[in-house]
Amino acid sequence: MNTLSYFKIQATDVPKAVAFYKAVFGWNFVKEENFPIEYYRIETENMFGGILKRPMQTPPMEYGTNAFTCSFIVENFDAMAAIITQNGSTVAMPKLPYPAVAGRVIL
Repeated sequence: MNTLSYFKIQATDVPKAVAFYKAVFGWNFVKEENFPIEYYRIETENMFGGILKRPMQTPPMEYGTNAFTCSFIVENFDAMAAIITQNGSTVAMPKLPYPAVAGRVIL
């Protein structure tokens, strides 16, 4: 089976991104002291990843992204969207009519 096993998120302000993902998703982070770049390892119950300093400027909104993007399965889209905005970010897209997966909504 093909599943997501590791991912990297680029951030302009890495400590701010660490605080955001910790507050929104409850992820745990470990700063890698011996890396040549600012890098935090992400540890969750079922997947692993990292946050690193964005290597270039963020492109204008109409150009898309220059970093990893992904979808998340959440219990309640509206509740999660509120947590996301309360923690200083935005929901990039409105709710879409995806079917429920195991009683959950895809975010």
